[in-house]
Amino acid sequence: MIAGWITVLAGMDPEDGDDGERIGLLRVMEDLKSAACAGQARTAAAFDASQRRAQAGAGIPAAELGKGIGGQIALARRESPQQGNRLLGLARILVTEMPHTLTALSSGLLNEWRAVLLARETACLSADDRRTVDAGLAADTGALAGMGNNKLVNEAKRAAYALDPQSVTARNAKAENDRHVSCRPAPDTMTYLTGLLPVAQGVAVYAALAREADSLRASGDGRGRGQIMADTLVHRVTGTPGGITGVEIQLVMTDRTLFQGDSEPAYLPGYGIVPAQWARNLTRRTHTNRPTNRPTKPGGSAGSSGGEMPDAAMPDEPGIRVSLRRLFTAPGTGQLVGMDARSRFFPPGLQRLIRTRDQTCRTPYCDAPIRHADHIMPHNRKGATSEINGEGTCERCNLAKEAPGWSSIPRPGPRHTVQITTPTGHTYQSTAPALPGTTRTGAGRPGTRTTAKRKKYFRQVVPGRFSSP
Repeated sequence: MIAGWITVLAGMDPEDGDDGERIGLLRVMEDLKSAACAGQARTAAAFDASQRRAQAGAGIPAAELGKGIGGQIALARRESPQQGNRLLGLARILVTEMPHTLTALSSGLLNEWRAVLLARETACLSADDRRTVDAGLAADTGALAGMGNNKLVNEAKRAAYALDPQSVTARNAKAENDRHVSCRPAPDTMTYLTGLLPVAQGVAVYAALAREADSLRASGDGRGRGQIMADTLVHRVTGTPGGITGVEIQLVMTDRTLFQGDSEPAYLPGYGIVPAQWARNLTRRTHTNRPTNRPTKPGGSAGSSGGEMPDAAMPDEPGIRVSLRRLFTAPGTGQLVGMDARSRFFPPGLQRLIRTRDQTCRTPYCDAPIRHADHIMPHNRKGATSEINGEGTCERCNLAKEAPGWSSIPRPGPRHTVQITTPTGHTYQSTAPALPGTTRTGAGRPGTRTTAKRKKYFRQVVPGRFSSP
């Protein structure tokens, strides 16, 4: 029935009707989204309870019950494993502790994000106190209608503090343990470097950068205040104005892009795809005492391409080392040429190759940095220590795959492919991203020479488990 709704919505023509009907339709579809989220919450909570019963019946220790459930929900919802666990936690809270919020979500009075906000701001309370706050907010009666997100959060905070001020205070103190620094891509070859700090430290860092910016601008520096603050942050953290010297940046590009002016984009680990000209500029840029808005003079810079062969020195400026590692790929498919090892553990060179090939964690929808080079088929089941049988995973996913009922196997394809099977029998495939130089069309199809060679190799590294797709 629900699958039929998808077909109906896909075939709906918004040109039918007048503007008043279109606004009404937008509201109804928004209510439908909220109701679907409530249905997902109920389904996830029921799935969690069923899986826990099955795990307990299979003799799984009580401390390990629930392992891998969030991962299955994440795959079904096309979300990262971390988000899958968050959604499962929200589902359990809504079903067992916040029935009024769940009813409001079901009827369209709240959307999923606003339900998340209410659950988050009452997380420090006991189950009984949370139910009391949930009933007092009365989201299912429309009492929160018209409130912005900030007002909604403030109402939840006020109610929680009035009921249990000690728990709220303890939560604030505990939050210091969550301090961290993160880096995520921004448009146009920029990044967001974010620090979550205790308020006093965060304000102090910002004030120090602001004072430096005001001082330099007063002395005639032509950069903007924000530019000076950003440049000062880089200088003070890395010890160099450009922030690159002494730090390896593994810039992956084809030899054609580097030496022949080809337009094939490069790949920068930790960021993603970058324009070819930008990559060439990075390898040629002169190290200066301070970044400016003026074009830099031609010269050397730091950076390297990730890969597998010994370093070859390139001409550079004094104190700045630019090197290349050659990395070989199969023509057309862009598949890295692999290597095998006899050891149970992946040697450093093979780890570097796998990290360059996979870029981020190979679990579908997980963009976390790679922390482990792991066997797809476990070593104790005669899985080879090889490029074919290796994958890069984050720490969370590496642990989650050990849960009962999970299995993975390499599969043939134009690029490295892993098939994941969950305890319910659902299968998902993860294909390594295309590296620079990969031919996008007409290469690596089943039956081509490249795929045939890889099938032959699969039979060697995955004995008894290979079958044609």
